[in-house]
Amino acid sequence: MTFRERDITAADGRNLRVLEAGEPDGIPLLIHGGTPNSRLLYRAWIEDANASGLRLISYDRPGYGGSTPRPNRTVADCAQDVAAIARALGVNRLLIWGISGGAPHALACAALLPDLVVAAAALASPAPYPADGLDFFAGMGESNVREIKETLKGREFCARSAEILAAQLLAADPQSFVKAFSSLLCQTDLAAFSTEFGEFVLRKIRAGIEKTRDGWVDDDLAFLKPWGFDFSQIRVPVLLVHGGQDRMVPISHATWLAARIPNVEARLLPDDGHLTLSTRRIPEVHAWLLGKR
Repeated sequence: MTFRERDITAADGRNLRVLEAGEPDGIPLLIHGGTPNSRLLYRAWIEDANASGLRLISYDRPGYGGSTPRPNRTVADCAQDVAAIARALGVNRLLIWGISGGAPHALACAALLPDLVVAAAALASPAPYPADGLDFFAGMGESNVREIKETLKGREFCARSAEILAAQLLAADPQSFVKAFSSLLCQTDLAAFSTEFGEFVLRKIRAGIEKTRDGWVDDDLAFLKPWGFDFSQIRVPVLLVHGGQDRMVPISHATWLAARIPNVEARLLPDDGHLTLSTRRIPEVHAWLLGKR
């Protein structure tokens, strides 16, 4: 597979590391990875992009991999970086999807870049914290509950938690990952992680956090303060996809979001987990987005 990697300068002078794959002259689609994460793209996603005529674009959010940190950023701040990436790549119409921690960033772009973003998909998205009427932690695995509660104590506690978890992740293989993070993995996710996808997930995470944990810490802090945009600002079509077995982000978050996002199509999938959205559902997400261009 051919990858095209480059550095782009953000509006304030920061570096953004960008990766492209798929059809070079295809329809541009930008992907927001989860938390923690990096710009790396899964083989099956690229194969579908080649078959569908898509030009995939991914990047390291600030503080991950090759991108300069941006302390105290909000979720909404990603829109400025996406706009800078689009300008540098000569893109004036953009499809977007984001998964897990990347999904709020996809929603931010849908809300704040109406002249650029044509349609967006949010997979396994958390709701904002606190979310009125939502029991935020109900059904969530112990590891994520603990991480969020440490983050609520402030940056120092969040950074300490990230260092502990990073040490486990940087040394992990799929088997030790399953053992360490068993509270987050339903049976269908366990099956997905036992394949080559598990190795990919670990490579993707390591590429983002091996030098510094700044991106992870800033992501976690951004999720638990105001996101910087209102769902009412979204005017483009949005696809919301969530697995009913998800223990990382319970499906109640998707139900909460679906009631508040305009122009939304919600696909709540009872037999999917968190990871299986990446292994099973990306071709249909791509097809849906292409249908809205």
